[in-house]
Amino acid sequence: MVTTSKDELEAITVDSYDRKIEIKAFDESKAGVQGLVEKGATKVPRMFHVGQPNDLSDASAKSNFSIPIIDLTGIHGDSIPRVDIVRKVQNACEKWGFFQVINHGIPAHVLDEMIKGTCRFHQDVKIGGIHLDVSWRLIHPNQKVCQQFADIMIEYSKRVMVLASTLFELISEALGLNHFHLNDMGCAEWFHLLCHYYPACPEPELTMGSRSHSDSDFMTILLQDHVGGLQVLHENQWINVLPMHGALIVNVGDLLKLVTNDKFISVQHRVISQRVGPRISVASLFRSYEDDSKEGSSKVFGPIKELLTEESPPVYRETTIKEYLKQRYAKGIGTSTLSHFKL
Repeated sequence: MVTTSKDELEAITVDSYDRKIEIKAFDESKAGVQGLVEKGATKVPRMFHVGQPNDLSDASAKSNFSIPIIDLTGIHGDSIPRVDIVRKVQNACEKWGFFQVINHGIPAHVLDEMIKGTCRFHQDVKIGGIHLDVSWRLIHPNQKVCQQFADIMIEYSKRVMVLASTLFELISEALGLNHFHLNDMGCAEWFHLLCHYYPACPEPELTMGSRSHSDSDFMTILLQDHVGGLQVLHENQWINVLPMHGALIVNVGDLLKLVTNDKFISVQHRVISQRVGPRISVASLFRSYEDDSKEGSSKVFGPIKELLTEESPPVYRETTIKEYLKQRYAKGIGTSTLSHFKL
């Protein structure tokens, strides 16, 4: 196995720098960013730099804005709380593209175990008190930890799918549609679960945890731990999404923006690097099937006809999930994809 020391990755001068060589060395180490941290790296490899030091030195948002918080208590009860909740969802989707939900039906202990399980999965570093290299762990994972992680992922996934169906009902009503409309379209028939582990960063002023982007789905449900770091762009200001125990973050994806004909917005967001960590987050990205082998994968999505009028004609042409994602992957993260489908 090829290994690369932290010194080899750090000792790259301005004059001799070759990004391809650095990326190759990084890939061959098979240890990833976590491997660098565990080896005691004190410098961020240049290939991860996103700008000049001053560009990110003041990344902490100072605005008094905060994303809407929506209490789902009574959502399945009498009509008065539900009408109020739908109104709040509509406002959040139109003006923010982001909101947090509380009293959403997923027990706090399930959320906590999902965070802990993700952390254990990445930090399982010892056998018999011996610290193991991250590249070794990739080949010899701890089966007990993997099984525990699989169990909590299954439990969390079942519950988050139920919540997603409820949220799509609320969003449908917020659009003035039948509450089954978005679910019947297949917006929640498939989802991708991403478990993120952001180690503490020695030079947060030089890099990002995740660069600015919008999501390539209909809706994302995000669980984040107490560390925070997520920021949302609102009225040309970066807004901190402060951690709230037991809450889940919901955001509109590009595909929902497309089918709502720009009525609901998908906005840029990012994760700033921090000296503290690790930061754990779990993102559930909901969309229809991409795989050609799946039934409905060739389904066409475009602006919902019930939302179109002479005053509000279609902004986008129709597309399949496969075509949309092909364009997304070609553009790369952080680059607008929706503009390609504008009429």
